[in-house]
This record gives sequence, structure tokens and C-alpha cells, in this order.
Amino acid sequence: MDRRQRRNPSASSSAFSSPASSLSRFRSEKFSSNPPKTSNSLEDAHQLKSKCGKPQRPEQEEEEEQDPNNLLSLVGTCPFMCPDGERAQRERLRDLAVFERLHGNPGKTSPSLAVKKFCRTIATKHMQASEVRPLLVLEETLNYLLNLLDATEHPFEVVHDFVFDRTRSIRQDLSMQNIVNDQTIHMYEEMVKFHIISHHKLRSCSSKPNFSSVHYLNMEQLKKCLISLYALYKENRNSNSIYKNEPEFRSFHVLLHLGSNSQPLGESLSLWLGRVPSLILKSKEMCFARRLLRLFRMGNYKRFLCTTATEASYLQYYIIEPYINEVRALALSCVNYCGYKLHPYPIAHLSKLLMMKELDVESFCNACGLETSTDERGNKFLSTKQTNFHYPKEVFPSYYLLGLEHF
Repeated sequence: MDRRQRRNPSASSSAFSSPASSLSRFRSEKFSSNPPKTSNSLEDAHQLKSKCGKPQRPEQEEEEEQDPNNLLSLVGTCPFMCPDGERAQRERLRDLAVFERLHGNPGKTSPSLAVKKFCRTIATKHMQASEVRPLLVLEETLNYLLNLLDATEHPFEVVHDFVFDRTRSIRQDLSMQNIVNDQTIHMYEEMVKFHIISHHKLRSCSSKPNFSSVHYLNMEQLKKCLISLYALYKENRNSNSIYKNEPEFRSFHVLLHLGSNSQPLGESLSLWLGRVPSLILKSKEMCFARRLLRLFRMGNYKRFLCTTATEASYLQYYIIEPYINEVRALALSCVNYCGYKLHPYPIAHLSKLLMMKELDVESFCNACGLETSTDERGNKFLSTKQTNFHYPKEVFPSYYLLGLEHF
């Protein structure tokens, strides 16, 4: 089925803005990538060391530089999620993830459980067709990995680590075979969704000791997936058409500029926007993202919060979410420093301004070093002109944004 279509800029373009807040909503869709694992043999470790430091192309998913002729000639024939040789070797080395173990045995697996690992040192010229999975098998593997995201017997970070690595291997197999068709675009869209949802879910793991590194690696792979996806859009584009989901997925790059002056994809936003088709620039999703970035940089906290609550799709919101409390802290700072000392600010009013529940407002004020008080009638207030205000260094708790009921 052709996934390209002509679009009217005023038409609704988000395919992912329907209500859903859990990972189970993607049971019928597909997913993406993970960090390199340490080799389990001295030989592999030596090979890994010899490859370190080589510049890599994002499209190649950190493989060696590939000869285009090799890329075109390699067609995978592996019928399983994991090649037989790798599966047997990992059984001998007892290198099986918890999801791959047959009846919990760390030294035994099966073709229906084992999934090919990502290997940083792989090169197309050294690969056999029997070691590479064709497109159909890769799609089926993504579906299998997606189903694992509904697992409740393991913490999300454990599930994420496995899916992260195995989907990264999927991208590697796609790259080695130079598959750039519409099915690949759909797969990459699902990979991007995986990393964005993980960005949201991993925030609940912020108390874990390795949270920072896991979060960083997830964002790193999100950006790499976006680079590859945008290249695929361009490669497959017809002159007067765009992909159905392209405006929303393009908007993610704009939203990644929130909160810093960084350049997520290695270039200025203005240069990047100059190469985006005009039909996408005029889309609802892209206009929303650019407007929100402008409001953030202007410090217009009221319009920023209202616009987010009423217009963001759930994927856009998951990218914006870490900056919601940053904007709220700015608003709280303005109320504290600009208010009259003899006129405490009602918490009920703050609740509407910050679009938070009243109980959350009290917690938020305390996290920013501000004290609240209660009068004889039980009404709660924030005393202004307090000198202890500060932006918390730790990760904020996830406070609900009122008005998000549309998804």
C-alpha cells in the first residue's frame, strides 16, 4: 500500500494523536534500537578495540564504511530472528538475555526467543547472506520486540535495554542491504516512536544510579533514527507528495531544540528548515512546533502551557514534557519576585496559571525552595518576595498538565 499522499496544509496530519498513554497501544506496530554490548570473547574484544575511533556515517548505524556495490549485492537469507551460528555461540557463552532463555535456562534458547544482537564491528564484506535477515523477517522481529514492551514481570528499563539493542541490530541489517523502500520508512517511524516513548517512560526511573547514561543513549539513538528517517523521506519522495506522518516526525526535530542552544542533528535549525518542503513547513504539526519553540524562548509561560495542553499530540508532548516544569519554574519565579509582599498569592490561582493540581502546586513550590501557608479558613497561599527561590538541580517529579484530556 502506498503510504505517500498529497496533503492540504490545513488538513489534519497527525496519525498518532489519537488517545493512548500506554505502550500497549502499539501492539500492532513496530519499533527501534540500543547501545553496543561488550564482546564475550577475547577475539571479539580485540576486534572491537581495533575499530574504535573510526568516524562513522549515521546512516550506517556505526558500521564500517561500506562499498556501495557490496550494499547493493547483499540480500539476507536468514529465516530466523537470530542466525543459527550466533545463537549457538551465545548458548555456549551463556550470553542470553532474560527474554531469550528457554524455561529460564541461561544456557539454552530457541529460534522463537533469540534475537540477533547489535555488533559495532560488523562489515558487509565479511558478512554471509545467511547471517543477515531479509525485510520480512526484520518486520516480524520488530513485532515480536514490540510485544515485549507490554511485559510487566520486568522493570521497564530492563525491557528497554533489550529492545534498544535488538532494534539497533535491525537497523544495521536494513543498512547493510541498502533497503530504502516504504516499509523501511514505516519501520523507522516506529523506531522513533519507541525512543520517544522511552524518553517518557524512563523519567520514572530517574532515581536509578545509571539513569543519566540510559537517558543519554536513548536520546542519541532517537536523533540517529531521525537522521536516517529524514534521508529516507527524501530518497523516496515524489515531486508533489509527502508522507502522511512526515510533518509530525519533522516537528520532532524542532521540539528537540527546546531547553538549550544545541543543534540536535549537527546544524542550525534555520539551515535545516530551509531544506524542508514548503508543504511540510505549512502543516499544523510544524507550525505548532515552531510556535512553541518561539514561546519558550520568549519566556511566555502562559501561552506555552496552554498551547501544549490543547495542541500537542502525545508524541510531541513526550518530547516537550521535560521542559514543562522548567517553564512552570519560570512562571513561579515571576510570581514570587513581582508580587506584593503584603498580598500572598492564592494557591488556587497558581494552580490555574501553572495548569497543575493544587496539591502538586504545593509540592512544586517546595521543590523550588518556596514556602506556602494556610489561613484560618483553610485557604492556601504563596508568600511572595521569598529569597530562597531556586531552580531544582534534581529531576522534577512528573506533574500532570491539566488540559491534556484530548489524548
